[in-house]
Amino acid sequence: MGLYRQGLFHDLSKFSLTEFVPSVKYYSGRLSPNAVDRKINGASLAWLHHKGRNKHHFEYWIDYSASSDEYAFGCKMPLRFVAEMVADRYAACVAYNKDEYTKGDAWAYYQRARDVIIMHKDTKAVLEKALTTMANEGEEAAFKYMKEILKTTKGTDYSIESLGLKES
Repeated sequence: MGLYRQGLFHDLSKFSLTEFVPSVKYYSGRLSPNAVDRKINGASLAWLHHKGRNKHHFEYWIDYSASSDEYAFGCKMPLRFVAEMVADRYAACVAYNKDEYTKGDAWAYYQRARDVIIMHKDTKAVLEKALTTMANEGEEAAFKYMKEILKTTKGTDYSIESLGLKES
């Protein structure tokens, strides 16, 4: 998608002791070490460290709300981090599902938590468009979609309306 610098520096926090030690300790090859850590210890300090330092995780962009109507809200993510999130979800599915990987895996994984995640509506619409494109047309089509909107849109200067998307 043309995000070479992000590709080179993607997930470098995994080499910190906070993330690396649990990743080695709980590695199984089939399940996220963070999920195993969470199951055994009730929480994953490695995950909390990781999502707080890597802007391609939507959880990085959750903040407390000043409104009494909601507890927390999702800030709109810059598109370059949404693109990195799409690539990251694809790569994780390939890594964990190995020979059983299908182009619909990232969408299926996302759908399991879709209704409870806290994400800005515009960011969610872009992510969902990319993941459904991946499920229906393949990875290259999803990456092409992200590359096209990255060319025409900078930062957080996008909306559901400007991209011709629907709110889910």
